[in-house]
Amino acid sequence: MTGSIVIVGTGITLGSHISPLSRSYIENADVVFAGVADGITELWLKEMHQDVRSFAPLYAEGKSRHQTYQQMIDLMLAEVRLGKKVVGAFYGHPGVFAYAPHKVIELARAEGYAAHMEPGISAADCLHAELGIDPGKVGCQYFETSQYMFYKRSIDPTAYLVLWQVGIAGDKSMARFATGVAYREVLVELLTQHYPLNHEVMLYEAPSLPFQQARIDKLPLSALPQAQMNLKTTLVVPPGKALIKNQAVLDKLAVIRAAEQQPALSHTATAEPPEGEYRLDEL
Repeated sequence: MTGSIVIVGTGITLGSHISPLSRSYIENADVVFAGVADGITELWLKEMHQDVRSFAPLYAEGKSRHQTYQQMIDLMLAEVRLGKKVVGAFYGHPGVFAYAPHKVIELARAEGYAAHMEPGISAADCLHAELGIDPGKVGCQYFETSQYMFYKRSIDPTAYLVLWQVGIAGDKSMARFATGVAYREVLVELLTQHYPLNHEVMLYEAPSLPFQQARIDKLPLSALPQAQMNLKTTLVVPPGKALIKNQAVLDKLAVIRAAEQQPALSHTATAEPPEGEYRLDEL
């Protein structure tokens, strides 16, 4: 099988987030398909390759995105089957909130073609950098907003909660670019099971062009239904409660630690943990 496909991520901010390896795949492809966020990024891709084919015309208000994704897959596979080196260039990280990239790799491999994915910088990476959120500090939960609404998901209010695609909260049609106030009121009703209405939340949008600034709007949870949103908007809910110690586990670990240190007590003082490590008595 001479055909192949590589799915690459172009990152979020134009020109600055793509890896050298992904750029090389684009430059050396036979055909490049563009699943990117705007026309400027498409023009940038065309500077790297003369045959860039846009997926943008496949989207339309009222048309199911399931249909659009299947058309993407069919177009890419058709070129692979012709023996071409195909690259699919997708906005952000091509494996994050993206059905078609994963599926086309699966189908290509099933037919015996070489297929793999190269990562890109995602909106999540930008979010953690620009909002200063370290997921290792208290934890971070990611959910697609509508999935969070449709299913009974467990929420830990002592960790950050990140809800993606909040602009289409509650949409089951996969054919809309936005939902209205009534849908968001249902979302707020769910969130108030864990957070008070005056809890401060953030609406975040990563900049796609170098001269743009990130959108970071802080507002009370009660104001969420009337807020301006689009497909790129992400809802970030900071922790609403403090971490609670699991004293039973801490006591068990303390016993284990004491037993490990016992043989050395008569010879040396207890050593302090290396700088930067968490101490059990500080948790």
